[in-house]
Amino acid sequence: MVTDTAFDSHGTRCEAWSLRAGTDALTGPRGRPCVVMGHGFGATRDAGLLPFAERFAAAGADVLVFDYRGYGTSAGTPRQDVDHRRHRQDYHAAIAHARGLDGVDPERIVLWGSSYSGGHVVPVAAADGRVAAVVSQGAAMDGLAALLEIGRYAGIGQLLRLTGHALRDIAGAVAGRGPHLIPVVGPPGSLAAITAEGAETGYRSIMGPTFRNEMCARGALRIPLNRPVTAAARLRAPILVVVAAGDTIAPPAAVRAVAARAGAGAEVLELDCGHFDIYTGEMFARSAAAQVTFLERTLRVTAAA
Repeated sequence: MVTDTAFDSHGTRCEAWSLRAGTDALTGPRGRPCVVMGHGFGATRDAGLLPFAERFAAAGADVLVFDYRGYGTSAGTPRQDVDHRRHRQDYHAAIAHARGLDGVDPERIVLWGSSYSGGHVVPVAAADGRVAAVVSQGAAMDGLAALLEIGRYAGIGQLLRLTGHALRDIAGAVAGRGPHLIPVVGPPGSLAAITAEGAETGYRSIMGPTFRNEMCARGALRIPLNRPVTAAARLRAPILVVVAAGDTIAPPAAVRAVAARAGAGAEVLELDCGHFDIYTGEMFARSAAAQVTFLERTLRVTAAA
C-alpha cells in the first residue's frame, strides 16, 4: 500500500510516498531495510518509479519515493530548478528521515536512482558512508560527457542557445525577476535541454500528472558540473549498475567507468536498449528482477552480519 508522507530538507517540506514491506523476508534483528528513491532530470516521483518501488516492497523492503524541493508536490522555490547540489541535499535529508522510520534498520538504507538520480546516488552514498547498497540504472554519471553528447546530436549552435537563455535567467534572478523557463525536453531542432531523437516520446511515455515540461534555464550551465563519476572510488557500498547500452542521453561509457572505479566493487547488467526503454516492457522486467535479486542477496548478507 502506498501512503503519503513528508520530511524536511533545509527548512522546506519534501513530499513523498511510503511503501511498507509486503513480507518479512528481509527483516533482521534491527528491522527492515528501506530503499530511498529520487527521480530524474526535471521529472517527478510519478515518472515511472512506482513499479520499481512495488517490486522492492514485495521483496521485503520499505520504500521511500520523494520529490526534490521545487518539484511535484514538494514545497520550495524556485520551482523547476535542476540543481544537482540541491538534489543531493534532498537525498541526504530523505536518508535521515528513512533511518528514523518505525521498524526500519538504520544500517540497511539502500539508495536507488535512475537517469539523473542514478548519478546522484553515487556521491550521496560515498558521502554518507553508512548506506548498505546502491542501485543505479541508465545513469547520468558525467555531465561533461552529456554536454558533449548534446553538441554531437544538436550542434554547437544549440549549446550557445542554451547558454544564452541560462545567462538571461541568471541576470533576471540578480535583478529580482522570476525564473526564465525553457522546456526540459523537445523534438530535434527545438529549444530544450534535451532534444535527442525519441527523447520527447520517451519522456511522455513515463511522466505522471505532476510533471511540467519546463526548467529554470540556469540549470543548463550546471550540467557539465555534475560529475558523479569522480566520486566512484570513494564508494564503500556495493552497487548494481544497469547500463542502457543504446543510451543517447546519459552516455553509457561514463556508467561503465563508475562500475570500474567503484570502491566496493560493482555488479553490472548490460541491456541492449535506449534510455527510456528501461522503464517498460521486457527491459523493465529484466532490470527490476536483477535489482531485486541484488538487494535480496546484499541485504540478507548484511542482516546476517
